[in-house]
Amino acid sequence: MNVDLTGAPWRKSTYSNGQGGCVEVADGYLDVMPVRDSKDPSGPALLFSADAFPAFVAGVEAGEFGTV
Repeated sequence: MNVDLTGAPWRKSTYSNGQGGCVEVADGYLDVMPVRDSKDPSGPALLFSADAFPAFVAGVEAGEFGTV
């Protein structure tokens, strides 16, 4: 999947915990949810399909990925 994120409207996710776990998302992309680490805004972004993003969030909330 190749999505141009130049000028993406990044915002802090409501899933950020305020303790160094700052996740930003960019809204407005059809069928995809871009996600990045706010501490590294020029770094890579993950692209989740619209269907996969809620499953990813549920996995994070359930602790399936451990502490990162």
